Amino acid sequence: MTRYSKSTQALEALTPEQFKVTQHSGTERPGTGIHLHNKEPGIYVDIVSGEPLFASSDKFDSGCGWPSFSKPITPQFVQELRDESHSMVRVEVRSTHGDSHLGHVFTDGPRDRGGLRYCINSASLRFVPRGQMVAEGYADFLDQVEEVGHDN
Repeated sequence: MTRYSKSTQALEALTPEQFKVTQHSGTERPGTGIHLHNKEPGIYVDIVSGEPLFASSDKFDSGCGWPSFSKPITPQFVQELRDESHSMVRVEVRSTHGDSHLGHVFTDGPRDRGGLRYCINSASLRFVPRGQMVAEGYADFLDQVEEVGHDN
């Protein structure tokens, strides 16, 4: 099994916004994320550790301004923690091995897909297109990614 971890080299490669979001629980401005309108088949991995987080087949347009997913690709790679910051009570989503802040999960997602909306910052993700998944070591997740365009 592949081992995922946070490294100094990975942290040094982050842009200032990626560092702020992943390491200081920041939030990118709504509507600005590189992955918001991506409809290509593939997976989204933690930009710090590379652990697989979400599949394109679980991505949907929630209209919230951030990429939204109905579920994680592998639940053990996503931690859900109580977040009481900004005078709100929410559920923060962090990667397990990279300990990157990803975003938050809400219960207003599509009912036919489980009812959850993982609202995730693009700055915390790296997209791996389906055609590159084998070469990059993500072949085990091909069955979770559609082969052709998907209306997300």
